[in-house]
Amino acid sequence: MKKIIAASMAFLMAGSLVSCGKDKSTDEANEKKTIGIAMPAKELDRWNSDGEFLKKQFEDAGYNVNLKFSQNDSTRQNNDILAMLSDGVDLLLVAAVDGSTMSKPLAEAKSKNIPVVAYDRLIMNTDAVTYYISFDNYTVGKLQGEFVRDELGLNNNDGPFNIEFVAGDSGDNNARYFFNGAYDTLASYIDAGKLVIPSGKTSFERVATSGWTSDNAAKNMKTTLAGYYKDKELDVVLCSNDSTALGVTRCLADNYVGRRQPIITGQDGDIENLKNIVDGKQSMTVYKNVNDEAKVTYEVCKKLLDGEIPAAQLANELTIDCVFDSESYNNGVKYVASYLLVPNVITKDNLQVLVNTGLYQWDSANKYLELVK
Repeated sequence: MKKIIAASMAFLMAGSLVSCGKDKSTDEANEKKTIGIAMPAKELDRWNSDGEFLKKQFEDAGYNVNLKFSQNDSTRQNNDILAMLSDGVDLLLVAAVDGSTMSKPLAEAKSKNIPVVAYDRLIMNTDAVTYYISFDNYTVGKLQGEFVRDELGLNNNDGPFNIEFVAGDSGDNNARYFFNGAYDTLASYIDAGKLVIPSGKTSFERVATSGWTSDNAAKNMKTTLAGYYKDKELDVVLCSNDSTALGVTRCLADNYVGRRQPIITGQDGDIENLKNIVDGKQSMTVYKNVNDEAKVTYEVCKKLLDGEIPAAQLANELTIDCVFDSESYNNGVKYVASYLLVPNVITKDNLQVLVNTGLYQWDSANKYLELVK
């Protein structure tokens, strides 16, 4: 896979991809088409940014957009999608709250010949999904594992070091890829005894965090600390994303009595977590540029709306670094054609990478990052 460079700036450059410029005839054609966008929750930086950015991109190209946030409630999201279908949409773009519970609305979409594109999270157990657009989720976990390996010097240091895993929601198919990427990367060191898991929680099911919430992650970590770390040092908490990392960080501040701050991983680049990285409370995050993901999504959806069939050639035409994969993501019914982007590792030493995307800026004290408004 090609290594990612500063592709995030590509969006800011006019004409960097297939033109999004509008003319009168294009506007008149697109105004007749509506994109339904279903996002999990407005309250999380990640989904709010994605939803609003996608909405603007499609509207700038002349499409109507029906954007819904579902408060991380799968039943509400299903109802939102059914309402979109009732109102009349020409394409559904869905970041699923729970990708395993969407059979009813997607069956209706298929019956109406409406394309369904899964955004960031694969939708399971349905043949209605046309394409899947995300980052290479296994690589996200792999990058977290490699960070831990390098920080502890596991290739030259016997340890042993104590580690615990905190994964995402069991209803999110991506969560398993994140966990597997991290665990597989560190498995040889676990087998060699360089890494030890005192809790014995080595399976995804045992470390999953309901709803990806900070509160649930904190609750689970508190139980782990009470049961296994009364007289042990905790060296690493490998958290799959920033919301779980935030819960773990808060729990450690209140309940951990060890001598040193553990390595804590994350994913997404949420503002509070970036502050924790500056303050030494979190070690890193894996950042997935929403500009890039949304731009690839726009190109795929536009081809579908134009009656074309996106394929491998589209990935070759984009300046954003991504690959076309039709063999890796099986949703239980079929292998879903996927466009996979490459993420970045962010630490306190390269926060400027986020500023370069145009989505973040330094605060007035030039210490912390904040979102550009």
